[in-house]
Amino acid sequence: MPFDAETNALAIIRALRAQLLLLDRSNPGHADNARRAASSIVHNVSEGRRRVGKDRLHQWRIAAGSAAELRSAIQAAVAWGWLGEEDVAEALELIDRELAMLWRLTNPRRPSGPSGG
Repeated sequence: MPFDAETNALAIIRALRAQLLLLDRSNPGHADNARRAASSIVHNVSEGRRRVGKDRLHQWRIAAGSAAELRSAIQAAVAWGWLGEEDVAEALELIDRELAMLWRLTNPRRPSGPSGG
């Protein structure tokens, strides 16, 4: 069964693949760091799906940290002029979507008591 957070994480990689090849020309180390962060999102979302309890939440929090790191790496590459803003817009939207999904996964709503709170 598909898992939206994992499907979206893979979409992030696809959206960035060509841009990270371009980034390799300007700053290979920065591109490598972005690739590792993107891969970490997928790995930790997938692993967390198979875990339970606090262990599961821990994996998803690591995935969220990697997503935030990737977003910052892409924003920095744009700020340095290595990548164009319009070229990474889709990837940044997908990263924000991933972060929202991971927030919901790591902060489940708890049922309210009879008093509503």
